[in-house]
Amino acid sequence: MTEVVSLPIASWNEPCPAAAQVHALRALERGSVLLFPQLCFPMEEGERRLLSPAIAGRGKNVSLDPSRGTLAGSGADAADLELLRGMMNRFAASSRALLGNVLPRYAAGLQQARTSFRPVEIAGRPASWRKDDTRLHVDSFPSSPTRGRRILRVFSNVNPHGQARTWRLGESFEAAARRHLPSLPGPIPGASHVLELLRITKGRRSAYDHFMLRLHDRMKADLAYQSEVAQTVHEFHPDSTWIVFTDQVSHAAMRGQYALEQTYHLPVERMQDPSHAPLRVLERLMGRELA
Repeated sequence: MTEVVSLPIASWNEPCPAAAQVHALRALERGSVLLFPQLCFPMEEGERRLLSPAIAGRGKNVSLDPSRGTLAGSGADAADLELLRGMMNRFAASSRALLGNVLPRYAAGLQQARTSFRPVEIAGRPASWRKDDTRLHVDSFPSSPTRGRRILRVFSNVNPHGQARTWRLGESFEAAARRHLPSLPGPIPGASHVLELLRITKGRRSAYDHFMLRLHDRMKADLAYQSEVAQTVHEFHPDSTWIVFTDQVSHAAMRGQYALEQTYHLPVERMQDPSHAPLRVLERLMGRELA
């Protein structure tokens, strides 16, 4: 079962004692969620008006591309777009500082991906079964192959109304993989090359990406699994922050509104113990290299 490990850090730039760094790294790599219950992301003057679902237009999230500084998914006017961009850039910088203090081993290897603002209520939001994040799953993205790199995410609940962000947390990655791997079809020869040529994917899918996508889909599609697998419910309260490898931790976001999230990619070689990486687990179970 996934554990939630709390750390008493209340500032994004607060130094983390060496013993706590060792504990945090070990817990995270073994599939725990690191929770900072006293670590809030402070809103600056004027940013409170961004706490409206209308800021996301017709979508559910606003995303910031760090390489170009462009926002996508927002229905805001020009003035609010600049305010939103500033808030999200500040969150990205804060998350990087936190990881540098708590997980310094990763600092040099972290590759910043998109920042997102999530102002829309999760519960009751219409979605296809494949995009329904209220179903237990591990993260894998159809258009963005990782070729084994880890998906590390930092979340902060900035809800101004006292509402928690509720997750279900499921079984270990290896347990989920052992359960579903025998029924997952292998990749079609040449398909990854075609997807890259047509720019459906940002780079070529490895065998690892193929099996992670199939695992993601199989977990979500199996309603018996969703209801019967061992799981716990955890509420991430307002003004708290948490870190998790979402490619490893089986999770489902059930309800909540107004959160910030920062995604990083991390090469497996940067881990303290790469044997816990989904890539290494799948390779061990399947008896071959996947990336």
